[in-house]
Amino acid sequence: MGITTTFLEQGKQKPGDIAALLADFLSGTRTRLHVAIYDFRLSDALAAPVIKAVRDRASAGVEVCIAYDSGGKQRAPAAGGDPGTPGTSAFVKNLGNGIQSKAITGGDPHMPRLMHHKYIVRDGQTLWTGSTNWTDDSWTLEENNIVRIESPELCGYYEKDFAELWARGDIGNTGAHDTGTVQINSASVEVAFAPGEGMAIDHEIAHRIGLARRRIKVCSMLINSGAILGALNDSLKHRTLDYGGVYDKTQMDGVLAQWKGQPSEWKIAAFQQIAGPLCGKRSTPYGPSTPHDFMHNKVLVCDDTVITGSYNLSHSATENAENILMVTDPELAERYIAYIDGLGARYRTLEGR
Repeated sequence: MGITTTFLEQGKQKPGDIAALLADFLSGTRTRLHVAIYDFRLSDALAAPVIKAVRDRASAGVEVCIAYDSGGKQRAPAAGGDPGTPGTSAFVKNLGNGIQSKAITGGDPHMPRLMHHKYIVRDGQTLWTGSTNWTDDSWTLEENNIVRIESPELCGYYEKDFAELWARGDIGNTGAHDTGTVQINSASVEVAFAPGEGMAIDHEIAHRIGLARRRIKVCSMLINSGAILGALNDSLKHRTLDYGGVYDKTQMDGVLAQWKGQPSEWKIAAFQQIAGPLCGKRSTPYGPSTPHDFMHNKVLVCDDTVITGSYNLSHSATENAENILMVTDPELAERYIAYIDGLGARYRTLEGR
């Protein structure tokens, strides 16, 4: 199987195809299905094949466990996190008998931390991860990516993280020390989890940026981590790179407004320096009933290394439950660059550039 990717782009994918892809993946389970999903709410037509697959597996004696974000106190998206998840709990609880589920809290009730994963471990053998939630808007209006990898060794790290979430019922310090590198065919794959490794992830991303000598491509909803902003600025000042990409302009405009007059105000100039060559998607300002059409990817390509997962390039990601893959593989990097360059061309045209 190697590493299989699916790229989503607003208006260019059929949500029914994503539902079928997910249902097919779930239907392949033989012994155990462990799901950690931030947002799981689908309309009837899209939900039908997914729910059928889950119920069929449970009826066949498969262990089905779904961990989801509790939807408690949430950080506003402009402050560096995704919006809340009203409705996920009710949706999951209606899946039926034989399906175990657990709401995962942020731990400290005074801190709006998220169980922000979007991964599946199937039979301890095959992984599904990336930036894609299981909602109509995610599959219709947002830019996202899905990664599927067959590797028992890699799945072992995800199983450990899932067991920690399930046992605790909150994100706590899950993911601490759940990090390592595996070889999948010719690809080297490093995996890590926040919050346990959150600060280390942030600095490792900055380190990978600093190592880039040929190209850096950004495809991220948010870019507001101080370490990452600093590394991007240094790289662009001191090296000639093929640099470009896309971010969510509406969400970042909200972040910039929050930085004014704060200790983090220095980030405004830093972001403006690195944002010039990038394109911004003008998504709809967030509201509970507005279309959620964010540029929702969390991707960075540094030379031949693809960094992807649920981890936004933001400080809040260090505190949430997140997972990240750093895959060094020239062929995979070319796949992601073609996708990012395509998005950049689309939103550059819409910006009139």
